[in-house]
Parts: sequence; structure tokens; C-alpha cells
Amino acid sequence: MSVHEAPFGVLLVAYGAPSTVDDVEPYLLDVRGGRPTSPEMVTAFQQRYQAIGGGSPLLERTTEQAAALASALGGTVPVYLGMRHWHPYIRDVFRQIHADRVTRVVALALAPHFSTISVGAYVQRIEEARGDIATTMVRQWFDHPGFLDAVAERVREGLDRFPAGVRDEVTILFTAHSLPERILADGDLYEEQLRASVAGVLSRIAPRHRPHRFAYQSAGQAGGPWLGPDAADVIQSLAAAGSRHLLVCPIGFVSDHLEVLYDVDIEYRRLAAASGIQLERTASLNASPLLIEALAALVEEAARAEGWAA
Repeated sequence: MSVHEAPFGVLLVAYGAPSTVDDVEPYLLDVRGGRPTSPEMVTAFQQRYQAIGGGSPLLERTTEQAAALASALGGTVPVYLGMRHWHPYIRDVFRQIHADRVTRVVALALAPHFSTISVGAYVQRIEEARGDIATTMVRQWFDHPGFLDAVAERVREGLDRFPAGVRDEVTILFTAHSLPERILADGDLYEEQLRASVAGVLSRIAPRHRPHRFAYQSAGQAGGPWLGPDAADVIQSLAAAGSRHLLVCPIGFVSDHLEVLYDVDIEYRRLAAASGIQLERTASLNASPLLIEALAALVEEAARAEGWAA
């Protein structure tokens, strides 16, 4: 079956990230809507990307997810990948979809939890770019059993990295990207969905009374107060309370990128070590078979709802 004969296509969308240090300045310009970035901020971000290998692996990881999803869908449905703030841009990918004569698309953000200023922004970019291509969007999947199973699997693997005698004492710190606090006044469900995901994962892990906390990470510098508590503050409070074993589970992220590889693996690990805490992190889901199965199920359900699949 050729691409244009497929019953529908899939568009995975993600935030985007610079693949090289040289990409950092133009990437930040895009993120900031064309507002110039101070040289000091550019240098600071370049140093962070240099510390994780010279650039973000996000494009590589999401490309692997797209390929795995195409395989899970039987190889008969084309799967495209578009980014909000870097190449390949969502607008450019829709040009390719149009050129391929694919007329129906299921779009899915590689972010399980809906917020108007995160997933909502993907919806806006898709609407601006899709033209006459019929498009339906999977807006949230925070409570999909396959997603929760995939995270629980990673948590169990993470706990196994601690000595057997202390595993029941390990505190699990679930984290997600902070957003401006103003979203709560607008009735945004982001925090509610995150806490539901945490509860779903904990229900899959024994013992159920396992110590755990939830915090936000990687807050921005502008736009008023951001959602808290901040993960760094929580780590310090746990240390002060005598905790010595901590497993960080970035439940709001599904791929390796700066917020995981630098903020958690470098900054939080350094902070924990200085506080006498052994900090481990759950491996990112990336192309976890359980995650890919969940994405495939979500796509198929959305296509059936539109009458595009049996």
C-alpha cells in the first residue's frame, strides 16, 4: 500500500530541541517568539547542552518512537513527526503530508497531560498548518493503562538499583515540568491529571504505602509565579528529614532531553550528593514497548471514533 492509499496518517508532535550547540541561539529565538535572548542566557544554555553531549537527543528519541509506532500499527499507516519550536516544524511536516496525498491525520502530542499552554499550543499550530487535511487530536492520555504500566515498569527497574535492604525506604519523587501558576485560575487540569497519573502508578507498585512526593521542575524565569513545590526544595527537605535514598521519576516526560539529562541527572544528583542522598532516576520511556503499545491503542481508538478504521 502506498502512502496516499493509507486510511489515515499519524502525526506525533513534540516541543523540539537543538541538536547541536550552534542551534541553541536560533532555537531560543523561536521559543521566545522572536524576542532576542541575552548573550548570558545563550551561553548558559549552551553550557547545559554541552554537558549532556553537545545537544539534545530529543529528535533522535522521538524519531525512534515514530518508527516503533509505525511498526506497531502494522506498517500500513504513515507516521510523521513534527516539532513546535525546531526542525522538523509542524508546518513543514503538514506540507509533506499534503504532498504525500494523505488526507486524514490522527495527531498525538508526546505529552500525556493536557494544559492549554502546552498541548493546547500544539493544537493551535496544527490548526494553523493543516489546511484541508482532516485532523483529529488525541489531547490527553495521562490515565491510559499502558502509559501507567510503562512508568510503573521503569519505577520497579529504578528501585532495583538500590541495595535490597533499603528498597522499602526509598522515596519516589515524581516530577513534571512546571508551568505558570495562572493556569490554575483558568481551570486548567494539568496538575489534576499529573496527580492522577502518580496515583495510577503507585497503585501498580507494592507496597502501596511506599513513601513518595510530587514536585515540579525546570520552571521558567518569567510570567509571574510558577507551579510548585520545586523539586530542588523537596530534595533538600527530604535530606533534612533524614531521607537517604531517592528515586526521581519524571512522570511528565516521555523522552530523554535537557530537563531530564541535565536538570535531574546533573543538577539534582549534585544537590542530593551534597545532602548525603543516593539519587537514582527512572529511565525515560523513549521507545518502551509498553509505551508504544499504548500510543498505538490511542491512535486506533481515535481513528475508529472518526470512522477512519474498523
